Amino acid sequence: MPYDFKREFKELYQPTCTPSIVDVPAMRFVAVRGTGDPNEEEGPYQQAVGLLYGISYTIKMSYKGSHEIAGYFPFVVPPLEGLWWQEGVVGVDLARKQDFCWISMIRLPDFVSHDTFGWAVAEASRKKGADFSKAELFEYREGLCVQCLHVGPYDMEPATVAAMDEFAADAGYLPDYSDARLHHEIYLSDPRKGNPDKLRTIIRHPVRQGA
Repeated sequence: MPYDFKREFKELYQPTCTPSIVDVPAMRFVAVRGTGDPNEEEGPYQQAVGLLYGISYTIKMSYKGSHEIAGYFPFVVPPLEGLWWQEGVVGVDLARKQDFCWISMIRLPDFVSHDTFGWAVAEASRKKGADFSKAELFEYREGLCVQCLHVGPYDMEPATVAAMDEFAADAGYLPDYSDARLHHEIYLSDPRKGNPDKLRTIIRHPVRQGA
């Protein structure tokens, strides 16, 4: 059975609609950085997502070719994730999507070394006839966070965030945003399919223990 991060790390990928505190370990991602409205048709964000999946599946399916990756094991490609921020804003302002800065990313197994990643970029570029050089191997240690499952359209996230803030404050935690600790979303649903009211998104915010 292929290794499934969602199954192995249930506390990180299967939260409920009740906020909780988690300590997120270091992880390895394929990532693309950019700016602008993620809803722009064929814009930078949508192009970035294509790069992420292209590299992820190149690594996943590598066993079918001649290139051997040390430590390889079959795995399920994890869900798309994103770190989001805006200059001069704590958290995010959903009314100003054009001002977004983002790091779009997909988790990779730990066997993906820098050499393996470089091979995957070159191989995806060769097979797809496209430039995958914007993708990077991104290592991220998120640490202590409050998280919650949000069900519904992305524009309705503020209500879930308010519940997260209230829960964290009642439990003695303070917001802890920085250049490295950001509004984080994990997309368990494909927004191109199905009812927007049933979209499932994990929201994760950095916190620290209060004095």
